[in-house]
Amino acid sequence: MSLTGTPFLLTTIVLVVVALALPLTLWTRIGGPAPVRHAARFSMLLFAQATAISLVFVIVNNANGLFDTWGDLLGTGSHVKAAADLGPDGTGGKSPDSEPKVVQKFSPASDKRMGPGVQETRLKGRISGVEGEVYVWLPPQYDDPAYKGRKFPVVEVLPGFPGSAKAWFGTLNVNTQLKPLMEKGEVAPFVIVAPRTTLLGDTDTGCANVPGKVNADTWLSVDVRKMVTDTFRVDERPDGWAVAGYSAGAHCAARLAVAHPDRYRAGVSLSGYNDPAGEPSSLTARTPELRDANNPLKILERAATPPRVALFVSGAENDGYQGGQALKQAAKPPTTVQVSLIPAGAGGHGTAVWKQQVPDVFRWLTRQIGHKS
Repeated sequence: MSLTGTPFLLTTIVLVVVALALPLTLWTRIGGPAPVRHAARFSMLLFAQATAISLVFVIVNNANGLFDTWGDLLGTGSHVKAAADLGPDGTGGKSPDSEPKVVQKFSPASDKRMGPGVQETRLKGRISGVEGEVYVWLPPQYDDPAYKGRKFPVVEVLPGFPGSAKAWFGTLNVNTQLKPLMEKGEVAPFVIVAPRTTLLGDTDTGCANVPGKVNADTWLSVDVRKMVTDTFRVDERPDGWAVAGYSAGAHCAARLAVAHPDRYRAGVSLSGYNDPAGEPSSLTARTPELRDANNPLKILERAATPPRVALFVSGAENDGYQGGQALKQAAKPPTTVQVSLIPAGAGGHGTAVWKQQVPDVFRWLTRQIGHKS
């Protein structure tokens, strides 16, 4: 039974009802010696507590898009088939453009909470050695005859950790929020791509390449990117691509954007951090070398040529804002950084805050990569 499906939610509700009914109907009817009666009653109370906690967990998990599968929850899921050393650029010496086309078959998303129009597929990364689901939403203009020759800009969206690739659609409602804005011309008609980022069970990959462990960077910035450009009518140039994330996904978005200006022109970081140690479960926080190599601030500071990339960073005091200011101070043209302060009392570090930011974030992205191609 799916962890996030309606059947599991209904099952937990039924179990809570049963757990409440048992002591009400059997409490005084239990016979036998006193130790047996006490043990039976105690067991009923434990059952009631366990079912109540389970129901709360399911509701919170469904609302925030934390764990997608039982493997994600138990920390046993691995989506890494190989993790070769692919070198500094993460391609292993291969040119993605010369690789065979990856025209992927998509089907309507099975989880209806993601809203209308979301498609899903399971991609086997040819270079990264990662296999996982990818969700894609096409803007209302995509099938409009007036846009027949148009190649659309793309935003790759990343959740926090733990986090589900479904969360931008099912929790932040990015598609249902943006569709009317796109129809009115307030926001560019972006193709929105949400790939799996939980690849190593209960370990956060930091969206990085760590030889022998995972090639998460290559999965996101090479394999998923190539599949999208091969399958859909989208802009292949860096000028038509952006990456956005919240929490641990915000760290990923900033790092990917500054590390790969040849793949992304813009990055959005919502309540993120620069030092990978901001996420205790991060693979890239385990050694000083990995922390330094995967810190977007450090990448900016040591760049021989400042990357041509625009960053939008938002956060509250001690929750992303200071990190954004540090990036802004380190940035040199053509790198630009816009920092927005989330006021105290706005909702803290949570999806409700990031959901409210979606329209403004995509208006900003429209100015960066939303031009016609």
